[in-house]
Amino acid sequence: MKAPARLACLALTACCSMTAHAQDPEACRTVHFADIGWTDIAATTALASTVFDGLGYKPVKTVASIPIALTGIKSKQIDVFLGDWQPSMDPVAEPFVKAGTVKVLSTPNLTGAKYTLAVPTYEYDAGLKSFADIAKFGDKLQHKIYGIEPGNDGNALVKKMIDSNQFNLKDFKLVESSEAGMLVEVNRAVRNKEWVVFLGWDPHPMNIQLKMTYLTGGDDVFGPNYGEAKVYTMVPPDYLTRCPNAGQVVTNLKFTPGIENQVMESITTDKKEANVAAKEWLKHNPGVLTQWLAGVKTFDGKEALPAVKSYLATQ
Repeated sequence: MKAPARLACLALTACCSMTAHAQDPEACRTVHFADIGWTDIAATTALASTVFDGLGYKPVKTVASIPIALTGIKSKQIDVFLGDWQPSMDPVAEPFVKAGTVKVLSTPNLTGAKYTLAVPTYEYDAGLKSFADIAKFGDKLQHKIYGIEPGNDGNALVKKMIDSNQFNLKDFKLVESSEAGMLVEVNRAVRNKEWVVFLGWDPHPMNIQLKMTYLTGGDDVFGPNYGEAKVYTMVPPDYLTRCPNAGQVVTNLKFTPGIENQVMESITTDKKEANVAAKEWLKHNPGVLTQWLAGVKTFDGKEALPAVKSYLATQ
């Protein structure tokens, strides 16, 4: 091979190599996550943040309501939101998605979830088995349905039921608080064997800690099969191309109800910080990293899997 041809070939090889291993720009080093105050999102955000820490990125968490989180993605102040529960969140998210200001990744990060109204099992055994039964026990329930934070999609669905007198609920009041605040009220009611109906979901440690039953008959409100949901990841429309390496991590992240319940149990029962719970879980379950880090490099271009494992070993 003549020298010019050989040099051209070497240059082409180097160029291709650089393209194949092109790293994210410095602007992508800080990864901004939205956390809407739910323990499941705190758990998945902490797991993802731990991985990004190990890769040499700088994850940052912003606690915000769902509408503010979506607005943050639209303005590119938020990079990743791991909590798009479909279909229950669709009414809130649809305007952003249709306008092209928020991108929903094509495959869910969690399947097999559910999201609907629930009661302590002693109420179910006493006859409150479906949405149609709630009004019958209005006095026992003090005409209250406990939701979570204002602006939440589940709250909006409950409020719509009340406002439209669906299931004869016009005399009921939606009590908005927070996930923690709601669970305080539910646990107080359970201790006193009082009646309460509340917004429940799985995965969440409440399914382990409470003897609870999901109500039937809410398909037209929360969706079929107890509001069976898939949880998707949201990013700004250009994030995967603007930050391809970080975007690959985000695309790879897949969770299970079992994973989330274990991390959430550490957060709620053991009172550990979410990041501590996530690091401990990953230390004991490093097998998930093979999938999560497929096709990924560290921020400075090194092999991802040994870097993250090395990082976890020091924590």
